[in-house]
Amino acid sequence: MVITFVSNYINHHQIPFCDAMSSLFEDVEFHFIQAMPMEEKRIKMGWAVNPKDYRYVSLFYEDEKYCENLILNSDVVIFGWTEGITEKLEKKRLSSDKLSFRVSERIYRGNRIKWLSPRGLMKKYDEHVRYRKKPVYLLCAGAYVSADFKLIHAYPGKMLKWGYFPNVRDKSYRVSETDNKVRLCWAGRFIKLKHPEFAVEISKELKKLGYEFELKMIGDGYMREDLEKSVSDAGLSDRVTFYGNLKPEEVTGHMKDSDIFLFTSNYLEGWGAVVNEAMQCGCAVVASGEAGAVPFLIKDGENGLWYKNGDYSDFKEKVLSLFREKYKILQFAKNGYDTINKTWNAKKASMEFVRFCREYIDGVGPFPADDGPMSKAEIIKPESFLRAMAEGNNLE
Repeated sequence: MVITFVSNYINHHQIPFCDAMSSLFEDVEFHFIQAMPMEEKRIKMGWAVNPKDYRYVSLFYEDEKYCENLILNSDVVIFGWTEGITEKLEKKRLSSDKLSFRVSERIYRGNRIKWLSPRGLMKKYDEHVRYRKKPVYLLCAGAYVSADFKLIHAYPGKMLKWGYFPNVRDKSYRVSETDNKVRLCWAGRFIKLKHPEFAVEISKELKKLGYEFELKMIGDGYMREDLEKSVSDAGLSDRVTFYGNLKPEEVTGHMKDSDIFLFTSNYLEGWGAVVNEAMQCGCAVVASGEAGAVPFLIKDGENGLWYKNGDYSDFKEKVLSLFREKYKILQFAKNGYDTINKTWNAKKASMEFVRFCREYIDGVGPFPADDGPMSKAEIIKPESFLRAMAEGNNLE
């Protein structure tokens, strides 16, 4: 069985799944087609990899004819973000009766009323709805994706849970047991939709209440200067450290040395890969339930905590509850680790994906998984219009 994954470029979010696909199955020939070179802004964020280091990667812009043949003739094709691939080529594959998948984050983040636009509906019909009776499935990279596509009646009965998957790792969680200090971590771009100010504000509250803690702020962006000033003015410079942009492996290193990970993005966050990374690194995660990864990965009060509607007061209460009952930090760390290493990881995703494809090709299904990747994507109500307007709806 030949399986080809087409996407913008290979990166650290895709590599674990691709490595698993290329190594776990004797009867699977796996290819990844990189549609375009990586943008400079991603390179500056530490995302750069050499695609030629991966034997399964082909570059569409260097060997177009070979890549076109793979797209048209593979037994299975996954289309991710495909800027650089001709629309005609993509349509030809999706219009065939060969098994295909689309990976998508949300299409109506923050302003769902856009779906009423006649021009927009025509475009979405051309991209998605026209294939509703073809063997084309939607891999929903986020819990609210299915609700967006239901609006346009696309992929009926063919929407499955998906996301970004780390490799299985050995247990590596730590909790401050030898001292009273609790170590917190936040990582991402310092931009409005990610609400890094929540992490700074909670540090002020923790100091006021007399708790021992430290906070690592990893990343960069236009809000950084104001946040650093806020930390300095509050006399927190000895407890809050700004690290700037780091390589992915350096970020996970800081996660492994932390007790609690704070994830504060709003509904404009499509997935939020730092959530699964932090869970696997043994952090108790306090997360915004508006981000795509959170309803898939976190069961509130079992393997982490999540707050609703971007409510800072709810966020504050969830964080403080872990300081009041520190034993829950270890409980959530262990359960969060198990969630990733047993269910939401690259090996499990690849095995469920290949199983699903084999069932389709053999004519004995296909059947969704019971849980996790390739399970049925339920329709979960996203943010309201009023919530979007209150937030400012600024997608960056």
